[in-house]
Amino acid sequence: MDRIFWGNTVENYLWTLGVILFVLLLNRLISKYLARLIFRLFRRRLTVHDPKKFTDLVVQPLGIFLVITVSIVALYKLHYPPPLQFTLYKYPLQQVLLSLAIAVQILAFTWLTLRVVDFIASILEHKANETPSPGDNQLIVFFRDFIKVLIGAIGIMLMLNQAFNYDVSSLLTGLSIVGAALALAFRESLENLIASFVIFFDRPFMAGDFVKVQNVSGVVERIGLRSTRVRTADKSYVTVPNKQMVDSILDNISRRSHIRGEINLNIHLQTPTARINELIIEIKNFLSTIPEIQTQTVLFNDIRMQAYIVFIEFFTPPIEWARFTDIKQRVNFHILQTMDKLEIRIASEGKEAASGPK
Repeated sequence: MDRIFWGNTVENYLWTLGVILFVLLLNRLISKYLARLIFRLFRRRLTVHDPKKFTDLVVQPLGIFLVITVSIVALYKLHYPPPLQFTLYKYPLQQVLLSLAIAVQILAFTWLTLRVVDFIASILEHKANETPSPGDNQLIVFFRDFIKVLIGAIGIMLMLNQAFNYDVSSLLTGLSIVGAALALAFRESLENLIASFVIFFDRPFMAGDFVKVQNVSGVVERIGLRSTRVRTADKSYVTVPNKQMVDSILDNISRRSHIRGEINLNIHLQTPTARINELIIEIKNFLSTIPEIQTQTVLFNDIRMQAYIVFIEFFTPPIEWARFTDIKQRVNFHILQTMDKLEIRIASEGKEAASGPK
């Protein structure tokens, strides 16, 4: 056991090999135990979550990090054997191997951090599902992706600095100059990125809202870092840059307080005023029988050379569009039936105008 080979005793080799094999064989078991231990530290706040989910997320990167860390510490106790003391591309083999090991260690730790971020995001999504607003889920996804990008960038800089002794400050200085040039080249992308923050903090719309911007109308399905995805009435999938969603006049139809229906009747000039009055009373009474209609206006609005104008306006709560169109159809049928009963004709040169929600 005390015999020396390549500058180290047999006992040292056996201890180092034994420690590494022990961690290799039991790293998954040890990682699961550590993951459950970490979970127990926060179990009061994570009562709604299964510890198995957290364990499944972190056990693999935690195992790799554990194996690399223990291997570096164990091998550090050995003297580097003289036969392996040669250089590769002007760098000693020992330094190259150590740098690669540290790089893998940092990457494993970064991977572990990203998995923890995913788990925290799942907790927040679970709580967001308990609220009626679908925008909370989209906000969580947005910041989850943004934080993961930042963690990835920090992990790369740590790897360059700690594993390869690269001066990160000079890299950041160089990147600032390059970044200024790239900012000019990718100005639109940066504007869309800034607009995405404006959308999430100002909240002119959220995922699930029906919006109308420029020539696009549809339901917002996803708000990303660069663009917003809208599902139109034709079921097509339209991608709108976030800058346009912020700078353009946007009509968030989902947030309207009422739906407005409007009908203009152009009545023949030979119609007696008494029958016009009867028509107005009949329409008012019918609108009063529809529970969805909250307010109404029916009046003899104008006298023109071509026709008498009867104006009809009513408001409903923000109900489904199919229900609103059904109400409007019933109103139109009743108006025609009442006009037939009272023998009222529509002016030949006039046209009935009806508008949708406003």
